Amino acid sequence: MLDAIIGVGRDKASGGYRRFAWNDADMLLREWFVGEAAERCMEVVEDGNGNQLAWWGTGDDALLLGSHLDSVPDGGAFDGPLGVASSFAAIDRLRAEGFVPSRPVVVASFADEEGARFGIACAGSQLAAGVLEPARALAQRDREGLTLAEVLVDRGRDPRAVGRADWMADIGTFVELHVEQGRSLVHSDSPVGVASAIWPHGRWRLDFCGEANHAGATEMADRRDPMLAYAATVLAAREIATEADARATFGRLEVEPGGTNAIPSRVRAWLDARAADEGALDRLVETLVARAAAAAQADGTTVELTQESHSPAVQFAPALRDQLATLLDAPVLPTGAGHDAGVLSAHVPTAMLFVRNPTGISHSPQEWASEADCVAGVRALVSVVKDLA
Repeated sequence: MLDAIIGVGRDKASGGYRRFAWNDADMLLREWFVGEAAERCMEVVEDGNGNQLAWWGTGDDALLLGSHLDSVPDGGAFDGPLGVASSFAAIDRLRAEGFVPSRPVVVASFADEEGARFGIACAGSQLAAGVLEPARALAQRDREGLTLAEVLVDRGRDPRAVGRADWMADIGTFVELHVEQGRSLVHSDSPVGVASAIWPHGRWRLDFCGEANHAGATEMADRRDPMLAYAATVLAAREIATEADARATFGRLEVEPGGTNAIPSRVRAWLDARAADEGALDRLVETLVARAAAAAQADGTTVELTQESHSPAVQFAPALRDQLATLLDAPVLPTGAGHDAGVLSAHVPTAMLFVRNPTGISHSPQEWASEADCVAGVRALVSVVKDLA
């Protein structure tokens, strides 16, 4: 199944994937999902948010599996798709054994988990769960200036259908399988692990503003260059996060007017910050913004902070977590990455399984998992379905 989509959205130069919400690659992946479900005679329902669900059986108290198919810019082949393909593969094994579930089993492909196009991570699951306001989501713009509402209309969807999904009431348990984003399983010598918690995290935009001017004619002392405060902030982010054993990353930057021979008038930068608890995250951001403001003031520039998203700390259902760890004889490990499972955990008992990633690299073409470990993940899902359904 993964081989069938290996070329979809792949950039020839980088080898990474650019599968962004509602772009051409995403639309092809949606067709692939429908086709895989049809081969298994599973009914596909797409809610108003773009989440796709393939149902094996009908009724309530369903066991939900799956993950997402979109990617970050130049992302890897496993982050998301491994969970979707493994769920279908687990159903194949169960059916081959003659297994009949006692409750519906559903495979989901959540929309826009990465938030690469419109800036809000886990947008599909957040909308379905009713924790993201539809008006806010629909007003989000991509880098071309298009709103989500405009893109939905262009793809034949109705923006008025965006919001809390009816299917949420029929879900009793959610188990998401995902490639590990780190090397804990390499050190534990186990192909599959069970998640304990997700760190709180968020995205903030910092707008550094100064005065555009000529790069050659303007004396250094006469400049109001916002790039200086930005540079100081990047260095401060590394220092503050390292001291707090937290995470702070500036991974996206826009410079205006963007001329090689022009002093910028504006530097817009996006911060991804994560920490072990909410207090530590708040202190990280507050300290960093204070450092940014001081640097800007010293240079005669300004900085403004806008929070674009926030995901609170998640503790997965302890009873379910321990049940699966015992069932699979698997280690329990935390994660600093966000997932749809983290969103749904506030609404239904939720667990996560991780498949070993020997490189420890994710959100990159170097992300990888061996075929043997992927099969081990499928076997783990088979055991989970047998135990829970």
